[in-house]
Amino acid sequence: MANAVIILIVALILGASITYIVKAKKAGVKCIGCPAGGACSGNCNGCHSDAKE
Repeated sequence: MANAVIILIVALILGASITYIVKAKKAGVKCIGCPAGGACSGNCNGCHSDAKE
């Protein structure tokens, strides 16, 4: 029974993550989770290096 609960929790987390990614991509977000807050040019490595400067 405990294994079923753990599998259910992992499945819910995975489903929520996939739903978040799909909704973000439909909204036109280029870099999901980028700290640039939607002002990203689409190159996440560039966003992170700009933030360090």
